Amino acid sequence: MPYQETFIEFWEQVKESYQEGRFAKLTLAKTIGKPNLKNIFVRPLSSDKSLKVLVKLRYQSRETEDEESELTLDEAFTFLKPYLKTHFSSVLLFTTTKDVILKINKKGVGKITENAPTFQNVIIAESGV
Repeated sequence: MPYQETFIEFWEQVKESYQEGRFAKLTLAKTIGKPNLKNIFVRPLSSDKSLKVLVKLRYQSRETEDEESELTLDEAFTFLKPYLKTHFSSVLLFTTTKDVILKINKKGVGKITENAPTFQNVIIAESGV
C-alpha cells in the first residue's frame, strides 16, 4: 500500500489513542540523507479532549534552535505529512497500550507494525510557545 494511504490509516490510530487518553508521544525518525533536522516529536498538551499537541523540531546543529508549535491533531497531520519519505522513513506512535510503527521503504510502500508499549503513563507536555 502506498505510504500516503498507510499514513492516513496510521493517523487514525493516533487520533483514537489521543481521544482515549493513551497517546504518550509520536516521533518521526530514521532520517533520509544527512539533513540538519534530526527528529520531530509530538506530545499531548492537555488531558482534556481538545486534541492539542506540542510539535517539536529537533536539529543536529547546535547553532540551529529547536522549534516548537502548538497545533491541533488535524493541523499536526497536515504539518507532518510532507516530511514523510522526504526527511524521515519511520513514524513511531507510543501509547500506554502498544507502540505502533509506520515504516516506509525505498519504493514508497508503507507498513504498520505493533509492539509492546514503551510508556506506562501519559506525560503532558508543557507549552514553550
